[in-house]
Amino acid sequence: MPKTSKVVQREQSHEHVTESVADLLAHEEPLDYKSSSLNVEAAAGKKIPQIEVPENDGRPAWNSKLQYILAQVGFSVGLGNVWRFPYLCQKNGGGAYLVPYFILLLIIGIPLFFLELAVGQKIRRGSIGVWNYVCPRLGGIGMSSLMVCGFVGLYYNVIIGWSIFYFFQSFQYPLPWSDCPIRKNGTIAIVEPECDKSSATTYFWYRQTLNTTSTIAESGGLNIKMTLSLLVAWIIVCLAVIKGIASSGKVMYFSSLFPYVVLFCFLVRGLMLKGSVDGIAHMFTPKLEKMLEPQIWREAATQVFFALGLGFGGVIAFSSYNKMDNNCHFDAVLVSFINFFTSILATLVVFAVLGFKANIMNEKCVAENGEKILGYLNSNVLSHDLIPPHVNFSHLTPSDYADVYSIIKTVKEDGFAKLGLEPCVLEDELNKAVQGTGLAFIAFTEAMTHFPASPFWSVMFFFMLINLGLGSMIGTMTGITTPVLDAYKVQKELLTVGCCIVAFLCGLLFVQRSGNYFVTMFDDYSAGLPLTVVVILENVSVAWIYGTKRFMQDLEDMLGFRPSIIYFYLWKYVSPLCLIVLISATVIEMAISPPGYNAWVQDLAQERFQSYPPWALAMCFALIIVAMLPLPIVFVARHFNLMSDGSNKLSVSYRKTMMKDISNLEEQDEARFILGAKPGDTPLAGVARKPYVTPAGNKSVDPNSLSPNVCYGTSYQNTAINSPPKSKNNKTLEFRQRM
Repeated sequence: MPKTSKVVQREQSHEHVTESVADLLAHEEPLDYKSSSLNVEAAAGKKIPQIEVPENDGRPAWNSKLQYILAQVGFSVGLGNVWRFPYLCQKNGGGAYLVPYFILLLIIGIPLFFLELAVGQKIRRGSIGVWNYVCPRLGGIGMSSLMVCGFVGLYYNVIIGWSIFYFFQSFQYPLPWSDCPIRKNGTIAIVEPECDKSSATTYFWYRQTLNTTSTIAESGGLNIKMTLSLLVAWIIVCLAVIKGIASSGKVMYFSSLFPYVVLFCFLVRGLMLKGSVDGIAHMFTPKLEKMLEPQIWREAATQVFFALGLGFGGVIAFSSYNKMDNNCHFDAVLVSFINFFTSILATLVVFAVLGFKANIMNEKCVAENGEKILGYLNSNVLSHDLIPPHVNFSHLTPSDYADVYSIIKTVKEDGFAKLGLEPCVLEDELNKAVQGTGLAFIAFTEAMTHFPASPFWSVMFFFMLINLGLGSMIGTMTGITTPVLDAYKVQKELLTVGCCIVAFLCGLLFVQRSGNYFVTMFDDYSAGLPLTVVVILENVSVAWIYGTKRFMQDLEDMLGFRPSIIYFYLWKYVSPLCLIVLISATVIEMAISPPGYNAWVQDLAQERFQSYPPWALAMCFALIIVAMLPLPIVFVARHFNLMSDGSNKLSVSYRKTMMKDISNLEEQDEARFILGAKPGDTPLAGVARKPYVTPAGNKSVDPNSLSPNVCYGTSYQNTAINSPPKSKNNKTLEFRQRM
């Protein structure tokens, strides 16, 4: 045994040892048991097992590293990268927004993503089992995470259902949202008034797709088309995850890679369109003064937070199927940067297409207002002398119209407003910020109607949205099923089918005619604040309760190298502080902003903001409370020993390893060597204290055997081995290990 060994040092120093054998084995230098003096049975030719975590403990594993990376990318890269990130860029100063986003990605995103990957891979359990291990009294973290996954999955799959509906509607020419429908009244044919007041794509979305009501209080009954679309969406998700990672891993090969093919195709096609460069230039033109506003930093932090899927449990669940020595640090950095560059790519595509759309709309505006001016000239309301000689109304350009508009506004200063002329400025069209469903189902679809071969591009676009949503839904469902399968002996297929059926029935709330308003409600309240609280508790439980130094040592043992010291300070100080500021800003924002939704008013053919009625407001706060309720309940229940600490549901690989190793040790000699100062000596008995009740409830554990990093004095008893009575100094030796 090496002279620097902790066991040798304690033997020579005559110090009394209070650590358990499990702790000594966990921290001891690697030994060659075949040549060690501890190998009592080697002379007899008996084989002694090595101390290592078995790779195959019955837990499923990824077929390849590529499959795992694609699963993490598919989960983190979702619909938000396509319709949320471009909107935030446009709203918060274009290229200036990328600076705070990238900074916060480095100091919050990557460290916390690395933390979740590491704990999942080390403990090899889902979110509930992981946080039961790290700190049993904070085991509610995993349950809250599961609750949020359930809420998000309910409405997220509705969006996939909308995409499925548009996907099938795209197989026709012209596209059904290209023109307003014609209403026939006897021999007179008129354009549908609601469509005429808005636009063809807006009308198709609100009236023919959602058939939405004017308020959230009006249910309107089920929308049959959306109900069938939701059913198809849940069938697809169920088939993708029914076999766990065995089925979802194969799906990820397509669902994770196909969106990149579509995005690159759209980028190439978009750059060939007139006005695309204007859109991209508008996006990347930095408004540096925006960087000084706190709002931009808060929104950047929120986007980083949700873009990586932190707190949902999917990241932990996926990493729990990895090998113990997988380089999760490399995975964290790789997936984070893939996510970031995907957001940039999607933003380029969106602004290239929106730049083309803005030019189309600006030319339409110029043509309509040019006709108004001609009418005023023919009726002598305006003098022909006001028109510059180079202006040709048969081919009126935006720059010529701008000159005419400026002259008329100057001359007709008093009566200009009565003329009803619009400025028709391209910048104004580009500044019309749209996000979410408004971007995907209205603005982008309208732009695609002007594409050559528009049905093909529409099919590609909505098939891409389906795959983006499917990748995120697979991660969300894995975050739900993995903790349950870890904790209970349930058949995987039955659990998956049962979850999908229950989710579909609950999802009927979102496919009634007022369902769009409930999607907005769940999106605003079910995940934001609860997930932020979950992640900060994850950070605190690892960095401050389990111990950052101990966690760094675990990482070194697991990865084979010690991560940069910068992670120590980020986990311990920077990330918790940033998350506290984010929570405070979120609460302030919720308190300042009146809770409400944008309702489609049919008579006006436009959206109007409306406040939630009292019952809906109560529902909003109920979503927040229900999602966070497991946190205090589990804490109180375990504080008063009202529920098990979950040790009997932790990774069997840990139990198998220690049981196998301990059972092959010579109890008497090992006990004397490790626990005694000299062979034959017996350690002094510890001071008697009140025992802790183990999860089984029938054995007591001496507090002296607890590791100092165990949360709130909770330990996991592994096994007890009684030594044969060979001498008067022999006593029962109980081996304990904190799982």
